[in-house]
Amino acid sequence: MQRIMRQINALPWGLLLLFEFAALVALLLAIALMLIAQSRSLPNAAIGDGSKRIALSFDDAPRGPGAFLDVDVRPQLLNAALNRAGVKQAVFFTNPGRIDASNQAEQQLRDYVHSGHVLANHTATHPVLSDISADRFLADIDQAQTWLKPEKGYRPWFRFPQLDEGGKNTVKRDAVREGLKSRGLRNGYVTADGWDWYLESLTIRAQKSGKAINQSALRDLYVETHVLSANFADRLARRALNRAPAHMLLLHETDLAALYVEDLVKALRADGWTIITADEAYADPMGELPAPVIADANGTLIQMISWDKGVKGPRWFERNEVSVMKRLFNERVLRVP
Repeated sequence: MQRIMRQINALPWGLLLLFEFAALVALLLAIALMLIAQSRSLPNAAIGDGSKRIALSFDDAPRGPGAFLDVDVRPQLLNAALNRAGVKQAVFFTNPGRIDASNQAEQQLRDYVHSGHVLANHTATHPVLSDISADRFLADIDQAQTWLKPEKGYRPWFRFPQLDEGGKNTVKRDAVREGLKSRGLRNGYVTADGWDWYLESLTIRAQKSGKAINQSALRDLYVETHVLSANFADRLARRALNRAPAHMLLLHETDLAALYVEDLVKALRADGWTIITADEAYADPMGELPAPVIADANGTLIQMISWDKGVKGPRWFERNEVSVMKRLFNERVLRVP
């Protein structure tokens, strides 16, 4: 070893510098190759490629009583929370048949629009297509359109109540799809769904039963579930479309949304998501794809496309199961083993 060092020290100064430079280049190249190898082992969403984009949508506005808030106070709190969170434009899928003289719903919907948000059709009275005829369903859509179309902030988007497009009745499904097309309405699809409606129903049931609700744990479960849902949808979309689309998150106009949506937006951003407008989300080319042809069309658009294409791997978000969400709610919110 000493002999080698003496030989190196005997080399001309310029040649030593050349050796040192070559060694540095080799080290930097090795580091670069290691980082590339690591990045290839991760899903795209985990390497900070800036492609995780999502908009917020709220179904069932105006919605009935929840567990904690007055129905006339809740929209004000939700509107204020969206403003504090910096959400420029969410979409509220509206049931105008629930507007009457006994509530302040009409003004509350217009207050959302005044804050920059938009309104779209969710039928007038929230019927489920599997339960009624196509003609009755389209008539309910028309009733909602009568109120919606003159409103500022109206968008010609329609979302199926309960995401039910007629189940296995493809004749009914296709009749409604044609009816929407003839009315100039496009499908206000969903790509990510955290089943907030079920979490709300569990909360209402617990509250009515007099059970102690840990609201901090409830907030954490609400936020965590929707972030996981968004990431699941993004991974599935990348497998089905070979790209990262703009996503649309399904929420409802609930007490939980009014109380926790600000925390949810903060968590999404911390996880690398950019909150975009509903207009931006529905400008994604995914919305122009041919309608999925699977017989049972319930679920998110990403799930439906994945089933159509036979995409390998999980195609259903684990927490979109009654048994899973109920267990998590009992263990974490009610602290029941």
